[in-house]
Amino acid sequence: MRCDQVLRSRIEANLRGFESVRAEPGPASTGGSARGAAVAITVVDSSFGPGVPGLPQYDAWNNDAALVLTRRSPALRNHPGQWALPGGVRDPGEDVETTALRELHEEVDLLLERRDVLGLLDDFRTRSGFVITPVVVWAGADRELTFNPLEVASIHRIPVSEFLRDDAPLLDPIPESTHPVLRMPVGDTSIAAPTAAMIYQFREVCILGNETRVAHFEQPYFAWR
Repeated sequence: MRCDQVLRSRIEANLRGFESVRAEPGPASTGGSARGAAVAITVVDSSFGPGVPGLPQYDAWNNDAALVLTRRSPALRNHPGQWALPGGVRDPGEDVETTALRELHEEVDLLLERRDVLGLLDDFRTRSGFVITPVVVWAGADRELTFNPLEVASIHRIPVSEFLRDDAPLLDPIPESTHPVLRMPVGDTSIAAPTAAMIYQFREVCILGNETRVAHFEQPYFAWR
């Protein structure tokens, strides 16, 4: 699947036909009110590969479509070391698109504009007290990325094709909830919800054109705090 105008048009068309669901702010399960946040689901090319065990690296620049994921810095207070999409809490007066673009620039040095926003997916309310809006963003080919070491430990361009694996998603029952934890396999490892749930919805809505909801899926118990 190439990172080209054909793919961009396909994603835009699928998002136009999809009515995303916004969550009410409401109370957080950890106490207090849930905080608004946004993440950027960013389509780029694969560059020289994802740098993930079980997935190939390339000798030359690869133009297959990929999503930008990061490993959070181990120095961060919230969810250190975990897989993440670039994103963060909304600043006062910001809309979700502005937040996603700002965080994308701050975390991986990718400066994009409003015209690069393709649409929104469903809000996801986390157990740790956030309402996250996934913003689908087109970066396209030939983009260099540089991580901010204060927030990010590493950047990974995961091929979109990896999220189309036959064994994805993985659904794990947990005793703390009636809903399963959703994971997306990536190489020899996996990514858990909420990040995995948003990636899965991107796959279903943006790539496959399905009207799939994911807000009911659980997160691992360690991420509830």
